[in-house]
Amino acid sequence: MQLQVDKVTLSFGGVQALSQVSLEVDRGELVSVIGPNGAGKTSLLNCISGFYHPSSGRIVFEGHDLTHAPPHLVTRYGIARAFQNIELFTGMTVLENLMMARHIFGHYNLWDNLWFYGRALRVSVENRRICEEIIDFMELEPYRKTLVGDLPYGVRKRVEVARALALSPKLLLLDEPMAGMTLEEKEDMVRFILDIRAERGTTIVLIEHDLGVVMDISDRVYVLDFGQVIASGLPEEVSQNPRVQEAYVGVEVEHGA
Repeated sequence: MQLQVDKVTLSFGGVQALSQVSLEVDRGELVSVIGPNGAGKTSLLNCISGFYHPSSGRIVFEGHDLTHAPPHLVTRYGIARAFQNIELFTGMTVLENLMMARHIFGHYNLWDNLWFYGRALRVSVENRRICEEIIDFMELEPYRKTLVGDLPYGVRKRVEVARALALSPKLLLLDEPMAGMTLEEKEDMVRFILDIRAERGTTIVLIEHDLGVVMDISDRVYVLDFGQVIASGLPEEVSQNPRVQEAYVGVEVEHGA
């Protein structure tokens, strides 16, 4: 087991965003988290990535306790995040955005940095190589020197995922990477997600509203409603669950029918 979320509860004052949420992800899996708006999906990713700290419960990744770890430490352990609301530097190019993500790997002293030689130079060259490889992988070559603010929305979403990949993650958290996209752009993003898993060996936790996509590409699915896990299992099992149909699809099902 690579990631274990054990009975995590998250409260904001009198509002409980998550209640006793448990989730397990094995290495190399693609696990989706679905549910209606406000179900707590993004709050769960915020807890895993260190943006929120649970009120109770425990989060463990490859033996590291992430329950109260800050985001930069979570990143060093090998977890990266692509946000639902694009969080890019719009006044910088695609390449510069990816290079900025690599700054966390720049371990060298002030003297090396001032004169830009030795370790500083080697790290910079390696960071550039990794970023260029990701640009090629995500088919962003035509935009590598384009300001992000000048890019179409669908390409920006791709850059958001590329920037997360620049952190060389073992686990990639994707928060609605296809939101607002056209059908063609969605198909491209699905292809990239599958390639990230197959070619890079990256474990993926995906939040997505498109049930068709979720059922097609997921190994397992967790369903949240009002901050609680109401179902989990194989896609076909979850899709037939009456509670899921009522909570997520909005179809009332007669229990025992």
